[in-house]
Amino acid sequence: MLRLTELTLPLHHAPEALPAAVCKRLRISPRELVRHVVARRAHDARDNGNIQLVYSIDVNVTDEGAVLARFRKDRNVQPTPNTSYKFVAQAPAGTKRPVVVGAGPCGLFAGLILAQMGFRPIILDRGKVVRERTKDTWGLWRRGVLNPESNVQFGEGGAGTFSDGKLYSRIKDSRHLDRKVLTEFVKAGAPPEILTEAHPHIGTFRLVTMVESLRATIEGLGGEYRFGTRVDEIDIATDGDGARQVRGLHLHGGDYLEADQVVLAVGHSARDTFEMLHAAGVHVEAKPFSIGVRIEHPQSWIDRSRFGVDAGNPILGAAEYHISHHCRNGRTVYSFCMCPGGTVVAATSEEGRVATNGMSQYSRNERNANSGFVVGIDPARDYPGDPLAGIAFQRHWESLAFVAGGSSYKAPAQRVGDFMAGRPSVALGSVVPSYRPGVTPTDLASCLPDYAVAAMREAIPVFGRQIAGYDHPDVVMTGVETRTSSPVRFTRGDDFQSLNTAGLFPAGEGAGYAGGILSAAVDGIKVAEAVAHSVGARLAE
Repeated sequence: MLRLTELTLPLHHAPEALPAAVCKRLRISPRELVRHVVARRAHDARDNGNIQLVYSIDVNVTDEGAVLARFRKDRNVQPTPNTSYKFVAQAPAGTKRPVVVGAGPCGLFAGLILAQMGFRPIILDRGKVVRERTKDTWGLWRRGVLNPESNVQFGEGGAGTFSDGKLYSRIKDSRHLDRKVLTEFVKAGAPPEILTEAHPHIGTFRLVTMVESLRATIEGLGGEYRFGTRVDEIDIATDGDGARQVRGLHLHGGDYLEADQVVLAVGHSARDTFEMLHAAGVHVEAKPFSIGVRIEHPQSWIDRSRFGVDAGNPILGAAEYHISHHCRNGRTVYSFCMCPGGTVVAATSEEGRVATNGMSQYSRNERNANSGFVVGIDPARDYPGDPLAGIAFQRHWESLAFVAGGSSYKAPAQRVGDFMAGRPSVALGSVVPSYRPGVTPTDLASCLPDYAVAAMREAIPVFGRQIAGYDHPDVVMTGVETRTSSPVRFTRGDDFQSLNTAGLFPAGEGAGYAGGILSAAVDGIKVAEAVAHSVGARLAE
């Protein structure tokens, strides 16, 4: 089978135009085309008056060798890659069960792969099963009641459960591990089109049922979940040469769990766990992240700006955007985690603090689009010295946002027109904020660093020239967005183990090795394989 890439056709092409274009591109007759299947479809809307669909097509032809010889120097005509997943090992008899800490995308796929290799992992999560967690999360959104152990950040499915469910990333993936993730998601109930769409997404409601299905698969293979189980201390043995090895975990409530292999997949908001590991001497470094707000526009504005007269076309769906600007003060302002047709959500996990995130359902049919509007920050420049200083930085601005919002988990909000003029908002305009439990009009400059405010004010009119209406005075900004990524990295070696603590496998977003559902899940697969290799598991046949 051959894969033909970068095949473009007009948005409104007839179905029969696709096989005709394949034949024309490969210079074959229709009789020589045995079969064709869409492997990937994207769209190119750079010219919104002439939107193109961009296909990757898997093709069977009568004489594959002749076609390959004809296009031997063409990178867009190649043999179809083998994207099937091959397990690297099977668990030896009597192997001590590995422990996975965290049940987000990384921990979920680390647990799944370990279970499929016969390791019968134990998966710990400080939060609750996903449906109970959902009730607690809505308790904050509807009533302003926070459960610090069960919320947007903590619980089965991780932070990605309450997001847009984006399933694409920019990681280099020569082994096609992303395909393994997407295939398992489809088995768990995701729509099959995620296998072919260039920018697939699922949405929160579907993610809930998929997480439950994957849990059932892991348990059916001998894995074990323990919810409401926080790790309070890690037991590390040190030999006479100073070498450190994980021996077990002290759990909240007093229980002790023996473990020689621990996958640390706690997510980017497990601040108390980061502090505990640092106190235990586990190697950790400060890492860059970003700070800013969520910015909301009517989705119809974004659709018209991106798609012109084709706005609303079901093939295109709700329009997205990705924009950035390098500012005079050396900062970069950029859009982050854009959620078409979604809502801004309360994402704090600590009392007395406000943090925001974005969420969409699969339909993406809510009134507003929202995106992180954030400014890059750096440890050496903004929080030097202590490797955990980024945590203190986040807490500082989240605490100020809590106060600015009225000390009730309402969020501070401001019209763009007022933000640009340097005056507090006393009321909002035509763009209605979606954040619950509600917003308080105020001055966002009171809960953002001065350099971030200056950079954002410079970037807004620049972005307005790229997206019509982006800088409209009534556009609303809601603060603060502080959890774009982990503020720390638990550095690991080539064997995926901590640099100074054998048996500890830092993984996913919290460890500083992923950014989003797909990349975190892929990292979970890699770490599961590393665990298998670390115990000398035999190669799978």
